[in-house]
Amino acid sequence: MKDLNYQLMKLCRDNRDGSFSTQATRRRILDLIANQLHELGYRRMQAKSLKPKHIDALVSLWKDRGISVGTFKNRLSALRWWANKVGKADMIQKDNNAYDIGNRSYVGKVSRAQNLDEKTLGKVSDAYVRLSLRLQSAFGLRREEAIKFSPNYAIKDDHIKLKASWTKGGRARTVPIRTDEQRRLLKNVRNLAKGGALIPPNKNYEKQLHRYERQVRDAGIKNPHGLRHAYAQRRYKELTGWKAPLAGGPASKCLRSDQRALDKGARETISRELGHDRISITRTYLGK
Repeated sequence: MKDLNYQLMKLCRDNRDGSFSTQATRRRILDLIANQLHELGYRRMQAKSLKPKHIDALVSLWKDRGISVGTFKNRLSALRWWANKVGKADMIQKDNNAYDIGNRSYVGKVSRAQNLDEKTLGKVSDAYVRLSLRLQSAFGLRREEAIKFSPNYAIKDDHIKLKASWTKGGRARTVPIRTDEQRRLLKNVRNLAKGGALIPPNKNYEKQLHRYERQVRDAGIKNPHGLRHAYAQRRYKELTGWKAPLAGGPASKCLRSDQRALDKGARETISRELGHDRISITRTYLGK
């Protein structure tokens, strides 16, 4: 491991800000940034030697590679965290507009939906990770929700109940149980988890999250968040009778007035089930 990678990982270990998921994402981004700085020719950097020229070089690299606005903002956030921890918070502009990266768009242009198949799941050796992935697919759960899922608490007669401490933003929610396939999955989850969560008895959440990330990467699953997108698109078709725009269905502007009412109701339902508090976010999953 290069010096900068090691020092940034130590900085993360010594400063555990945010949820486990936030910490894991930050570690991954900072490790990537250290590698990119090495690639750019900064071969003997220390964590405390961060300078404006390094920020400018990274911003130029990311623009050249055409990363999305959301990814750009996440990387700048990690850089700000790093700068703050080494006493150089004023080195990075607080306003993202200073880097001319534009605003995040919540209207999806290309579907990110991803479905699980048995061949792919067969490459995941950890039974807990396999079931977490199945929960993400079947109920549109986020990664953390699917790992922390505790069947004794969550499984009700006709729905699952997600505890606030499992969810992004601390918003508890329910998701309906609609199919026999979902019920069989929940039975398998209950049998494996016993009285706990989808975390082996000898691990905590953080360790299981690392294992999840490794297993998903090794199985070639590039975008597990896409399982939520696929769930949203399936639900949209169930609730309206036609495919979502990103799945090949008609755009909202092409719908009749009665269809627009169905479209609006479906989006409100899907937004709640995914754990969002605004209907506009469904454009990311479904299109417009």
